[in-house]
Amino acid sequence: MEYINAIGRRKSSVARIYMSEGTGKITINKKDLTEYFPSAILQYVVKQPLMVLECEGKYDIKVNLDGGGFTGQSQALRMAIARALVKVNAEDKKTLKVQGFLTRDSREVERKKPGQPKARRRFQFSKR
Repeated sequence: MEYINAIGRRKSSVARIYMSEGTGKITINKKDLTEYFPSAILQYVVKQPLMVLECEGKYDIKVNLDGGGFTGQSQALRMAIARALVKVNAEDKKTLKVQGFLTRDSREVERKKPGQPKARRRFQFSKR
């Protein structure tokens, strides 16, 4: 198996991954997974597709993560890993789809409008 590449997006985060057979090492921007995401919850989010398919330790994953915050980055990475696993074995698509790992969450931050303090919040109206 050569490298399989996939892309995942969430909010303003973009995760580009290169997956090959190996020992289960996940490297993000030349750092280890535990170093890049110290939070156990975010590490869990990243490994979810691998745990669902019970293939932890089978693949080495190199990741280029860009943009956004740590939550968006972890979810973008989860989507990219799920897409790569579908490229490896197309029969896994249904399992990952049911879990919601292949669905792009398209919600973005709404922009702030001029003459308002926030995107939807308005200044207090005074009749008199």
